[in-house]
Amino acid sequence: MSDLLKKYLTTDHSTRIQILRLDESWRTGLAHQDLPPRVAGLLGELAAAAVLLASNIKFDGSVVLQLQGNGPVRLIMVECTADLALRATAHVQESATIPDDASSLQALLNTDGQGRFTVLLDPAGRQEGSTAYQGIVPLEGDTVAQALEYYMKHSEQLDTRLWLAADQTQCAGLLLQRMPGHTAADGVPGSSDTADATWAHCQALADTLKPAELLADTSEALIHKLFWEDDLLAFPDQAVRWHCPCTRERVAGMLRGLGQAEIDSILAEQGHVHIACNFCGKPYEFDAVDCASLFLKPAEHLQAPGSSSIH
Repeated sequence: MSDLLKKYLTTDHSTRIQILRLDESWRTGLAHQDLPPRVAGLLGELAAAAVLLASNIKFDGSVVLQLQGNGPVRLIMVECTADLALRATAHVQESATIPDDASSLQALLNTDGQGRFTVLLDPAGRQEGSTAYQGIVPLEGDTVAQALEYYMKHSEQLDTRLWLAADQTQCAGLLLQRMPGHTAADGVPGSSDTADATWAHCQALADTLKPAELLADTSEALIHKLFWEDDLLAFPDQAVRWHCPCTRERVAGMLRGLGQAEIDSILAEQGHVHIACNFCGKPYEFDAVDCASLFLKPAEHLQAPGSSSIH
């Protein structure tokens, strides 16, 4: 199975190393999303980053990463749960033409300079009225990796480096993160010198990595290529899967909420109701019979006098 997250730690415990490659789950996620190749690539990079971060959260919930601006691409959003269930979407202006060699992240999302990068940590089972943690920073950098590194540095105060790559069939990423307690700012005597050297060493190795290598080589091959001289502590692999909670029953409930008059109007005009999940793009179709059943009242069961029933 190739859709795996692999986690390592340097022997001095100062630097976390994580690597990821998604094939089947990523193709499943894009199956119903008709995105320009350049946008699919950006979405895949953000998806890889979300998985890399979600694997480290200490609660049952999800990480949501969102790039939002006023360019040809209005929104790129990914959600990944603590057990690495992933979903992702992107919204492109209807009139926008995005060439395959489209320029930087800024040109695609942040033409007015008001773009935002948002990270949401959302615990599962959050009670109504309670708020999830949300961090928002300006959309900085020409790549998804640079935008996220800026957020991690300025909002979370964590030294983090990312190398990301994606296309319409696969996405991949490598994360380096300096562990808390191993910087001079942490105030732990003697802890920072060796950690500084390890951090610099790992970055120098990872900086030799090309995006094409991330997509072409297996995670095992890349870790061996980069860190073959280092003894790394390896952790069990974690499987990643695509999961969007949309169902026909949920869509039916939404249509029911529109009211019978609205549904009848759509049927009169189009002969059926065609709707797609606004997150994953999966299509759902309801014909006249399906729509009629949405508004049927539960049958009343009448019993003749003297009859009996068993409950």
